[in-house]
Amino acid sequence: MARLIKGLDTKLIHAGEPEPLIGGAVAMPIFQSSTFEYTGEKSYHDLRYIRLSNTPNHAVLHAKLAALENAEAALVAGSGMAAISATLFTVLAGGGHLLAQDCLYGGTHDLMNEEFPAYGMAVDFIDGDEPATWREALRPNTKAIYVETMSNPLLQVSDLEAAVAFAAENGLLSIVDNTFASPINFRPAEIGFDLSLHSGTKYLNGHTDIVAGAVIGRAELIRNVTRTLNHLGGILDPHACFLLNRGIKTLGVRVRHQNESALKIARWLEQHPSVSRVNYAGLEGHSNHLRACELFDGFGGVLSFELAGGLDAAVRFIERVTIPINAPSLGGVETLITRPATTSHSGMSPQDRASAGISDALIRLSVGLESSDDLLEDFETALGA
Repeated sequence: MARLIKGLDTKLIHAGEPEPLIGGAVAMPIFQSSTFEYTGEKSYHDLRYIRLSNTPNHAVLHAKLAALENAEAALVAGSGMAAISATLFTVLAGGGHLLAQDCLYGGTHDLMNEEFPAYGMAVDFIDGDEPATWREALRPNTKAIYVETMSNPLLQVSDLEAAVAFAAENGLLSIVDNTFASPINFRPAEIGFDLSLHSGTKYLNGHTDIVAGAVIGRAELIRNVTRTLNHLGGILDPHACFLLNRGIKTLGVRVRHQNESALKIARWLEQHPSVSRVNYAGLEGHSNHLRACELFDGFGGVLSFELAGGLDAAVRFIERVTIPINAPSLGGVETLITRPATTSHSGMSPQDRASAGISDALIRLSVGLESSDDLLEDFETALGA
């Protein structure tokens, strides 16, 4: 009898898993084989081979990720940037033009600004809060609109429903980077996004021990991106697939704890006299709070803030906290703290960072699974010093 798999938490554990279990193994085994026996496949892309992302370990992940976002299909890649670049090179092939939210992860911004021109592709950056202005940026060769669920690092929430509607009205594809929200808080296919992207390094895996990416969405588009990724070679190896699958199974309990802890910390920071600004959509004063409440099941585990003392105060604070680790990345079980100007967005010019609203003094905090009370005591001591 087939398993009853309906709820999101049940999907995390059982969706995509082999039936019957392979050799009775409760955990999906690692198929550490680069090559598989030929069984009459007619297409190169159907041959069983690690670089073609079709080993049993890949297949389990693809089915699970699609189920989590209620989408048709999914594909895993060797990193978040491999997923993003394979998707955009597929969608914009032949000299396409992209409309992209004006505050993005630094690596994505650099890809668009530095690599696109060499391949005849172009981008215009748009204000995610002003759909009425998007039409002005349209070109005859515009192919897609690209946004982030919650922007990195300012935690803006663009008008995601307007992005889907705008794409449909103008014959574009709608693409969203859903890394910050994760499928626990938001499932893009449910409001009509064509493709959802993830850095699986972050919440999906959740343990800061692999690099991975994912593309989730319409089956036809996933097939096209898969062909591009097959040629570019940015695939995920079977052992990393195993670790990602294992990490996903605890995604629900991790993200819900991080939602709760981050909101508690954001509210505490908002009231602290040494803090001048807090960016977190769960705060009632956030400009996109009502939109986030309508779209999301939780506000995520990442927030950013600035101290009244500016850059010097930010540097001292990061040096004095004892629980958070001063490191880039996010979404893991440990709390990480960083200044984006020196890590995730260091590839952007100072002018581009300033234009996007990312100051040198901005601190980004990825809340882990530690006690929020311990974190707040640590922050109070660091700020008091």
